[in-house]
Amino acid sequence: MRAVVTGGAGFIGSHLVDSLVADGADVLVLDDLSHGSTANLAGSPSAELAQVDVRDAAGVHRAVTGFAPDLLFHLAAQIDVRRSMADPGTDTSINVLGSVNVFSAALAAGVRRVVNTSTGGAIYGETDVVPTPETVATDPLSPYGLGKHTVERYGSWFRRSQGLDVVTLRYGNVYGPRQDPRGDAGVIAIFCDKVLEGGRPTVFGDGRQTRDYVFVGDIVAANRAAAAAADLPHDAYNVGTGTEVDVLALTAAVAAAAGVDPAAFAPEFRPARAGEVLRSCLDVSRARTELGLPAPTDLTAGLRATLDWVRTLPRETTA
Repeated sequence: MRAVVTGGAGFIGSHLVDSLVADGADVLVLDDLSHGSTANLAGSPSAELAQVDVRDAAGVHRAVTGFAPDLLFHLAAQIDVRRSMADPGTDTSINVLGSVNVFSAALAAGVRRVVNTSTGGAIYGETDVVPTPETVATDPLSPYGLGKHTVERYGSWFRRSQGLDVVTLRYGNVYGPRQDPRGDAGVIAIFCDKVLEGGRPTVFGDGRQTRDYVFVGDIVAANRAAAAAADLPHDAYNVGTGTEVDVLALTAAVAAAAGVDPAAFAPEFRPARAGEVLRSCLDVSRARTELGLPAPTDLTAGLRATLDWVRTLPRETTA
């Protein structure tokens, strides 16, 4: 197998690269290293790295067609909802135009399938149907969610008009080792860092907003399953746990996993942030049935694995 992974030096992408390399695949990583790191690829020294921005159409085309992959996993993206609200133009240039460049290069290279990354957390918007299945109409609140929806539509266009097999996975809130708690991190990485520092978490809003927290290993399994499946009856699949967890419950779970008294990890509250939905949880029955996904990683086990990784990070010291 020959596979290209865009964003493959990042948090999620590098775990996927490790899985592919461990199975003997030849892998090309496309990453501009603006957020990814070569350190994330240390466990997969055989993977090639092309330092390319997905907005560089010629560079993407040259790298992908030159490698001639069987599969392409598209994970490169601008992932920060707040940044998309402040700078929708940059978000669109990376996530929409960059994805069109990737799809075009995949078509030219004759790949068997593209597994595209989308969002289940931001694409549906506010809905009364929770957990939310793929059949619910999308109504994103942020440019990030809107852009991801647009990319899905482009994927459908490439499938219908060009014969490019694009399958999209809509992720819940992904967490796990290698998620940078001091960069564009998810809340779990940030909370794990805080609890190990002896600090308190910052919660925006009242803490009752909910998310579907899915471990990175489950995302890798979903990507591999989507790539391996023969004839899929649908082109979009939610990938999450189907369990709704509010932020206050999450702070208590992080404290418990770290062996800290939850009272010592009480949140500090800040005003709610624009563009973020109040409830988000995914109905994952379609993916379980059609992709054959196993039961998701238990939150406590996932938190412990994340905490173990955050413990390895260097700590700032004061004189």
